[in-house]
Amino acid sequence: MAFADGDPSSSSSCSSWDSDDEYQKFIQKMNPPRVTIDNTSCANATTIHVDSANKYGILLEVVQVLTDLKLIVKKAYISSDGGWFMDVFNVTNQSGQKIMDEFVLEGIKDYIYKSIATSSCFLPSRRAIGVEPSSDYTLIELTGTDRPGLLSEVSAVLTNLDCNVMNAEVWTHNKRAAAVIQVTDRKSGLAISDVERLGRIKERLRNVFKGRSRDAKTTVAMGITHTERRLHQMMLEDRDYERYDKDRANANPMPMVSVVNWLQKDYSVVTMRCKDRPKLLFDTVCTLTDMQYVVYHGSVDTEGPQAYQEYYIRHIDGSPVNSEAERKRIIQCLEAAIERRVSEGLELELSTVDRVGLLSDVTRIFRENGLTVTRAEVSTKGNKAINTFYVRDTAGSTVDLKTLEAIRQEIGQTVLQVKGHPDHLKSPAQESPTRFLFSSLFRPRSL
Repeated sequence: MAFADGDPSSSSSCSSWDSDDEYQKFIQKMNPPRVTIDNTSCANATTIHVDSANKYGILLEVVQVLTDLKLIVKKAYISSDGGWFMDVFNVTNQSGQKIMDEFVLEGIKDYIYKSIATSSCFLPSRRAIGVEPSSDYTLIELTGTDRPGLLSEVSAVLTNLDCNVMNAEVWTHNKRAAAVIQVTDRKSGLAISDVERLGRIKERLRNVFKGRSRDAKTTVAMGITHTERRLHQMMLEDRDYERYDKDRANANPMPMVSVVNWLQKDYSVVTMRCKDRPKLLFDTVCTLTDMQYVVYHGSVDTEGPQAYQEYYIRHIDGSPVNSEAERKRIIQCLEAAIERRVSEGLELELSTVDRVGLLSDVTRIFRENGLTVTRAEVSTKGNKAINTFYVRDTAGSTVDLKTLEAIRQEIGQTVLQVKGHPDHLKSPAQESPTRFLFSSLFRPRSL
């Protein structure tokens, strides 16, 4: 409802809102966040304490920072009941060792503080987790039905439209696919701003991504986003957590997720057990936050092959889970969050000089030799492309060794390296004849 100038209802409402907002800012400024790092209390991990005025989403912000810093959370204790947020994280570096370098420790402390302080209005600027303006590149978001060769088709369309892929991440799960791609104009190296051209890009990509059961979704914009969080949001919105019983039967060992109500305290208790892997904590906390649940207390233990997480949650409106349908949806969504990043297939790493069309050429060679990409991370640093692909054959089986060696010979033995576990390779005795359709795309002039 709109009020005319001088309406007392309008004046009172605005004054009250402004007063509450200013009071909240005052409280936050009087109680700035505190980040302390302790290297003595735990024998095999560095302990990080984070204390701050509480607000919705702050747990995700802290976990996101730890993930971006490539820290491995071995244990965590979470408490945010009331007006104060108090968390303890035992972390290691990527090698599983304590962080001993004082300069690195000070950098970690400063980065965590600035991240949560900025987003909590402790500092003048505000960093949103979402899309922010950028003139460096154009951001493309895609969701749709997964199928063999999809990444190859997308990258070929972008190359044909004179787009250079600078960075990209692609996830597939439960027959759905999502991608966040950063592109620039082939000639200028800048973001694409022409409205008509953006419209053509969007339409062509929508046609590629369109599936038989659901419409594809395509977004083209100029902006910055936290890619991994955005991928979780996109797949959640696309309902990749829905699956038929036959799909569940054919899936890998399922994570154990339960949700029960603690009636005396009006909490719902979520517990999860699954195989540990990097970024698992981020994935589960991200999903709970995007589903609008608040974690009031929790504990995490990943010391060993299995990870255990326990959270005491309520919906953002203050209520615990109040229906069987809601309980099942939480379980399904957390199962999906755990599974999305599970790397199914053989891991291949490509490292070479970047050029326009490189991603299109590589993925086309995969497709022509019967391989499909289940997950991909594409990045450009300076003039160098560093890409990671997880591949299987189109039937979902392991990759033939003969196929792999032929691809590596064409691309370059030193350019395309095999990572991961040899179990993802099929021995020559198991191979079937494969037709190879190679061109001279990877001559020394390019790589």
